[in-house]
Amino acid sequence: MTRTPVSRRLPDFPWDQLLPYAATARAHPDGVVDLSIGTPVDPTPAVVQQALRDAADSPGYPTTLGLPETRQAAIDWLARSHGVTGLGLDGVLPVVGSKELIAGLPTHLGIGPGDLVVLPEVAYPTYEVGAALVGAETLATDSLTAIGPRTPALLWLNSPSNPTGRVLPPDHLRKVVQWCRERGVLLVSDECYLECTWEAEALSVLHPSICGGSHEGLLAVHSLSKRSNLAGYRCAFLAGDPAVVAELLAVRKNLGLMMPGPQQRAMVAALDDDDHAREQHARYAARRGVLKQALEGAGFAISHSEASLYLWATRGESCWDTVAALAEQGVLVAPGSFYGRAGAQHVRVAFTATDERVAAAADRLA
Repeated sequence: MTRTPVSRRLPDFPWDQLLPYAATARAHPDGVVDLSIGTPVDPTPAVVQQALRDAADSPGYPTTLGLPETRQAAIDWLARSHGVTGLGLDGVLPVVGSKELIAGLPTHLGIGPGDLVVLPEVAYPTYEVGAALVGAETLATDSLTAIGPRTPALLWLNSPSNPTGRVLPPDHLRKVVQWCRERGVLLVSDECYLECTWEAEALSVLHPSICGGSHEGLLAVHSLSKRSNLAGYRCAFLAGDPAVVAELLAVRKNLGLMMPGPQQRAMVAALDDDDHAREQHARYAARRGVLKQALEGAGFAISHSEASLYLWATRGESCWDTVAALAEQGVLVAPGSFYGRAGAQHVRVAFTATDERVAAAADRLA
């Protein structure tokens, strides 16, 4: 019996398509300015590095549930920084990076063929990958009416959005929460960019003004990769409905999915310290300002982009034409088509490069 490889169920890995453009950009005499992937380049905060060193002696197995201190730090941070109330230790679960969680969530929830997963019209590709892995159907839409009479098994929100930087207004969030609850649909909100806001206030679906003080049927996904330059540490967590968290815990502990102990201690240090987050926010704000002015001066229009670590830019042409033209200038960006058909005329420009590289990009655009 010949089995179909699992990889055949999945879309082609989009970043492979960017390789020839990366080669062109790297050939620039002054080197490449890589604004394609939003990977942090600034140092991991000293307080976090020290916490990791202090926890380096970690001979025993961690638990999938995570340390009480790690979960409490997440609760305290959500309350202090984002006004989330009513969370208990049973409503938080540390995970090894948000991408792993997002990709595996349909599997761990028992979603499969015949089920519908709804994701944003322009969306982080991993939502679709997770659904494809289990053979579920996907619908990319920002309109609840477009879903029709079907009842999805899972509905994804992403505010602030990757790639567009769009922040969903409170009224819309409340409407989606109500719609999902009326139909028994699990609502999962990817809030990894919640602290990366510039021109709008972003609210968690767990905020009492959105959820009515109840977390029933709701999960929020959070990551420390962007806030605290911890992408290499793979520190993230989910929070929300204790019943759903308990089910995921029961599945994940059977699979041996657990965050390493030293990383959990580092995560506590990162969540407890707001000073480094404010400093990093200021760095990104300055880089964003430089790139936004340069792009607009070069004839680009910036859509949304009121939050996140990206500028969603267009000059009314195919995204691949834009990618090619910028690559000739040694600037590498991500084509909007990576994120769905609706992104076909946009590019995603990350401002996670160093000050020197951001300045170089601005000079080339000028």
